Amino acid sequence: MIPTLETERLTLRAPVAADFGAYAQTLASPRAIHIGGPCDRREAWLDFCQDIASWHLYGHGSWTVTETGADTTLGTVMLHHELGDPERELGWILHKGSEGRGIATEAATAARDFAFDTLEWDTFVSYIAPENDRSIRVAERLSATLDPDAAKPAGFPECLIYRHTAGAA
Repeated sequence: MIPTLETERLTLRAPVAADFGAYAQTLASPRAIHIGGPCDRREAWLDFCQDIASWHLYGHGSWTVTETGADTTLGTVMLHHELGDPERELGWILHKGSEGRGIATEAATAARDFAFDTLEWDTFVSYIAPENDRSIRVAERLSATLDPDAAKPAGFPECLIYRHTAGAA
């Protein structure tokens, strides 16, 4: 049910239980501050399961990002609509050591294109903490534009909202 996406260097595949350790470690680290963390292991598990269950409930969710030919997890990219979010979202988080190589941009581009081409979404957003310069640059590389009029998600009143629109990419 969860499609596999491939890019020049990456494979976006269905999350499996073995991916949870790296996911929980990332959500427990300071790098999770931009997404409501750090989180304890239980909170990370609920988040991990929610993104997988979203595939069954809504037809979209998260992918584990790996380098093609290697199954080491680099991070997660997701299309989701979490409880309390006004809109569907494209999000990404990389594990320590995976940043600075264009992985977030490449994985998010594949997910964005899947949303437009396969799910036929016209628009969706990325919620980004204002101090998260790296994610802001990823959103801009994806041709998303700042939407100051978009509704804010519950619990993140200060976030920036970048809008992805079909045809803009």
